[in-house]
Amino acid sequence: MHVMFNNPYLYVVAYPALNGIEVINKRKGRGVFMTDAAAERFKRELAEALEDDDEEGESIADFIEHFDALMMHPAIRH
Repeated sequence: MHVMFNNPYLYVVAYPALNGIEVINKRKGRGVFMTDAAAERFKRELAEALEDDDEEGESIADFIEHFDALMMHPAIRH
């Protein structure tokens, strides 16, 4: 497990052994686990959003909105 990204909007954890990532939208308290091609695409698009990000993190906030339909699972702390 490796924390790839963490800010007030988004939390992303990579699970290399599973070739997957977990993505949590902190504002909505929902997340998704992606594997294989979907995980690779998300990583690539996250890297692009980070390049364009401003100090307020608005680019990341806009980016994560595109994935809202996938984030159906409640984020529960354990």
